[in-house]
Amino acid sequence: MSFNNLDTLYRQVIMDHYKNPRNRGSLEEDTVQIQMNNPTCGDRIELSLKVEDGKVTDAKFEGEGCSISMSSASMMTQAIKGQEIETALELANIFSDMMQGKEYDDSIDLGDIEALQGVSKFPARIKCATLAWKAMEKGLKEQN
Repeated sequence: MSFNNLDTLYRQVIMDHYKNPRNRGSLEEDTVQIQMNNPTCGDRIELSLKVEDGKVTDAKFEGEGCSISMSSASMMTQAIKGQEIETALELANIFSDMMQGKEYDDSIDLGDIEALQGVSKFPARIKCATLAWKAMEKGLKEQN
């Protein structure tokens, strides 16, 4: 697949998650609640995580922001549901490396998350993409 076709596909994936977010909403009982914002651009997220027996059994988010921020939150909640805490945190590390343009463990299937790798070329947008991931890391580390 040519670079232009791949770029178009990635944009379509990002816009699909933005227009049709997965796991939008909030969880009520026995959940970790994390609120974060990016004052530079106004993105904000309220992340709800349900953690049972060392696993993220459910994840939802509410918030406002650009397509990168909201699609990243949608992708992240999909990726961590059902994962052990350690695996979710490892995914956050891989995502951080990807956003910084570093080599990352590509043996792990990132699914739709790979569509965000082009954001690394736009330093001003990296904080948009990482907001939900930082919230998840904070919540899970406080949970442990």
